[in-house]
Amino acid sequence: MLRKILKTLAWITGLLLLLAFFLLDEVDWSEPRDKAYYQETLKAIDQLEPSSSQGDAWLAGWSRVNVTPQSPVDLVGYKPRGKYEFVEDSSFVKALVLGNGHQNIAYLNYELLIVHPFLASSIQKSIKESKLPINQVYFTATHTHSGMGGYIPGLMGKIAFGGYEEEIVQMLATKTVQSIQEALSNQDHVRITYERYAAPQFVANRFIPDDPVDPFIRQLIFTKPNGAKGTLFTYTAHATCLSSKFMGLSGDYPFYLTKDMMDDYDFSLFAAGTVGSHRPLAPGNTPKDIRTYAHQLDSLMEAGPISTDTIQSNLIKLATLKPTLPEATYRVSNNIRLRPWLFNSLFGDTNSHFDLVQIGNTLMISSSGEISGVFYKKWEKLAKEKGLNLMITSFNGGYMGYIVPDVYYNRNYHEVRDMNWYGPYSGSFYDAIITAIISSVK
Repeated sequence: MLRKILKTLAWITGLLLLLAFFLLDEVDWSEPRDKAYYQETLKAIDQLEPSSSQGDAWLAGWSRVNVTPQSPVDLVGYKPRGKYEFVEDSSFVKALVLGNGHQNIAYLNYELLIVHPFLASSIQKSIKESKLPINQVYFTATHTHSGMGGYIPGLMGKIAFGGYEEEIVQMLATKTVQSIQEALSNQDHVRITYERYAAPQFVANRFIPDDPVDPFIRQLIFTKPNGAKGTLFTYTAHATCLSSKFMGLSGDYPFYLTKDMMDDYDFSLFAAGTVGSHRPLAPGNTPKDIRTYAHQLDSLMEAGPISTDTIQSNLIKLATLKPTLPEATYRVSNNIRLRPWLFNSLFGDTNSHFDLVQIGNTLMISSSGEISGVFYKKWEKLAKEKGLNLMITSFNGGYMGYIVPDVYYNRNYHEVRDMNWYGPYSGSFYDAIITAIISSVK
């Protein structure tokens, strides 16, 4: 009997070791700068050739369309929570179409946690099939952690990210096309101004309290001849004010902030900025508290910007960069990761890329990474030296993971452990990419 037990244990141990060999590997800690992926990406930036046009005037139009599901779907954000039990806030897709008579950019915004690659592809296909005159689609999300699911296929989507319902994806694609069409129909000449506001009292570093944050709200304002105004703006505080136990569909504080701003604007679009490692300093986690937080931010903006700039040139430059990535590094312990083939099987194509839009002297970079604002001060200084206003947004229809400084990698933070998908040097790699992009602007 003892021999049989020992033999069985030996077989089990052998099987577990065999599985570990096929499924697990060590984290690669070798220096990245001489690696092929690193050099290939920097070379690709150097060789970027944006499509460019100089128009006679700026043209802009905007629209929002209700996309609240007809019946409850799973919530996405925090841990899996199941279907929402009530609608606290309706959900919208928003479109702002900006052009100069030669090229059009469609800024699209969703009250979702992310814009998943599958959803982005479905929307792009619908836009193309509708033959809309759009040269660049610029995806953004509010990153609410109380938004709808139903748009993320695959095993991990089913387990942790709200699953997949074909009707939801089709509805979002159809409503997006409708919103773009409406925005095109009301395009008119606009004057564009860039403004920046300091709001350090409303955001903090969620990992290391004394580490830097990016405290600024950055805003573009589009003013038509009849006085109608639309705005696109960014901020770095995560939309995580509501409790993880909250079971309502909600856009969190960005929903209420854009609603408050409608006292002064005809259209308001909030795009999550460099939200990685940044948390909101809200007075509480109830709907009443987030309304207060939103009102505080709105009041700060009404008090006036710390800097402003009028965009004079009607220049548009558009480009997309697809970086070469290192092997996926999904850690199960400090030094053990899933083998890349297993990660790819579980998560699918991450569609990692950067969309680059230059409008006059303002450079906009839409990132697939949930990148930390800790880096922003350096990038903004470099942009200013080149005479550029810099706006960086996240959730562009891809997801490269949670990007923080390299020194955070060994700390026991959930997001850094579970969501940092490309190894211990993804922070410095991302820093090098954005620094090179800004440096390449002529």
